[in-house]
Amino acid sequence: MDIVKLTLTKVSELYLEAENITPDHFAGKSAQQIGELHVHLGNTTAKISDYFSVEGKGGATAADTKIIISGPTDKVKYIGMKMTAGEIEVQGNTDMYTAAWMSGGKIHVKGNVDSFCAIGMTGGEFIVDGNAKNYLGASYRGDWRGMQGGKITVKGNAGSDTATFMIGGTIDIGGNVDVHLGTHAEGGKIIVRGNAKGRVGGQMVKGDIFVLGQVERMMPTYLYKGDEEVELDGKKQMFQVWIGDMGERHGKRKGEIIYGKIYVPSGKTETPAQAARVEKKKKLTDKQLEKVKEAFKEQEPTVQQVRTYIYDTFDVDMKPMQVSRLIDGLKR
Repeated sequence: MDIVKLTLTKVSELYLEAENITPDHFAGKSAQQIGELHVHLGNTTAKISDYFSVEGKGGATAADTKIIISGPTDKVKYIGMKMTAGEIEVQGNTDMYTAAWMSGGKIHVKGNVDSFCAIGMTGGEFIVDGNAKNYLGASYRGDWRGMQGGKITVKGNAGSDTATFMIGGTIDIGGNVDVHLGTHAEGGKIIVRGNAKGRVGGQMVKGDIFVLGQVERMMPTYLYKGDEEVELDGKKQMFQVWIGDMGERHGKRKGEIIYGKIYVPSGKTETPAQAARVEKKKKLTDKQLEKVKEAFKEQEPTVQQVRTYIYDTFDVDMKPMQVSRLIDGLKR
């Protein structure tokens, strides 16, 4: 495999749009020819050699070409866009749209990536050693086709709206993920090895989401179907299985309705039955209610005041809605 080394020698004030940095465009070209390929800065056009030093030459085909990029590339966009084969190794960070619409080959970013990376990806492998920002593996704005194939591995955390409109492929996140994971998903597999914030799987039609940490708040449109032994990473584990989104239309296969599924390790998220037991434990006795009534006699207390008093006095952590109902009851 022939190697082309690009070293950023000049940092532009504007973001550098470098969609030509792919093995497909470099294949069969000398260092001088590669340097002549264009890049964009706002409404102006420049050459790769205006910002990068170029060493080596492209292979006979894209599959025979590897690109190694070094330097402060935080403001370089579109690296590896629409690449079909070969390899790209970035030894720092990259900006938006890295690996966008990628269909083959391998991109390895050894730092962090910005938003909208690997959007519309249909194949290949995209590896990020650091963190990814928002809309990873999602669809382009206004499109309904997110990631359709291939594999994304992020060793750190990922931002919001990851895998929006995902159709296929696999996303493996080593850390935590922000809100709106897998929104509108119609297939594919997502693994979050840390925690996920709320709104996981909103408007999801089908596909699998594994959260090995905790889901901050399961959406009310998901139903708990019981615990199930499922194979992940080559070994079988017990997971709670939640199906949904019940607010969406779902197709059938051989007469069976197909739902999106969220898998959480057993014991990590309260089932409805467990939540009901906890709710029951948080109710006050008649004697405690009388004490609360006496404490706030002839007052118009706030929910927070009553909640704090109950917690400090009885060591019971009631939900705000429960406290609000309790206050209404005390007025009668």
